[in-house]
Amino acid sequence: MNPTEWFTEQHADAGSAFSLKIKQKLHEEQSEFQHLEIYETETFGNLMIIDGCTMVSTRDNFFYHEMMSHPALFTHPDPKRVWIIGGGDCGTLREVLKHPSVEQAVQIDIDERVTRLAEIYFPELCESNNDPRADLKFIDGIKWVKDAEPNSVDIIIVDSTDPVGPALGLFSEEFYRDCFACLSENGMVVQQSESPLYHMKLIGEMRDAMSNAGLSHLQTLFFPQCLYPSGWWSATIASKGDLSKFRESDSANKPFDTTYYNVDIHKAALAQPEFVKKAFNL
Repeated sequence: MNPTEWFTEQHADAGSAFSLKIKQKLHEEQSEFQHLEIYETETFGNLMIIDGCTMVSTRDNFFYHEMMSHPALFTHPDPKRVWIIGGGDCGTLREVLKHPSVEQAVQIDIDERVTRLAEIYFPELCESNNDPRADLKFIDGIKWVKDAEPNSVDIIIVDSTDPVGPALGLFSEEFYRDCFACLSENGMVVQQSESPLYHMKLIGEMRDAMSNAGLSHLQTLFFPQCLYPSGWWSATIASKGDLSKFRESDSANKPFDTTYYNVDIHKAALAQPEFVKKAFNL
């Protein structure tokens, strides 16, 4: 492959890589926190790269944003207050604000440049940024949670990059304890939890840290995401309350459009592969 025509992300530990054919580079900069690149691809629309890793594309972002949002919001009995830690491309914010019950959605991303670039190159993801219920903050999400008052949020969505650099602290037991302290009675945390094919050790460590922090009800959901290593991704929900049921009727009659998520996909995502059951003693 000609390196001037393809973007390739290598996953050296797994001996694999993923490539997209590029039309042109649209933007590149070093922000205060990370290296940002935007490409126009031949078949996946625009592509955002952060520190050399694929983050979001026009073509396939709906898998991730919908599965990070709707399963948790349809599991909580009455979600009104939602925080998104990270999520600078604003796609998760857009999905959250599709729910009429949500009265406030606060997005806390440390790097404002991610959002400003998304507004230019991924405007469809940012269409809810001016919703009166949306509050965009460009500050440290870990500190935001630590300083929060008790009972101040129903759902915390951790839409972060991989557990390196600025995002490392978002995968710690200390962070989950701070989440527990500010969550409401049926509050929950949902966090992207990497690939079940490549990162089972990390998923197990996350689940242990969440449980040790008091969020003892756990579900790991699985969904496709071809842009990310292995093409198979996950989100883990950790809650103070029961996660065995979701608002199935509300999901089946949702008053908004989605591309991937529906009630049957929600049910299917709860199914646990045999190797996951064995790993987590389910």
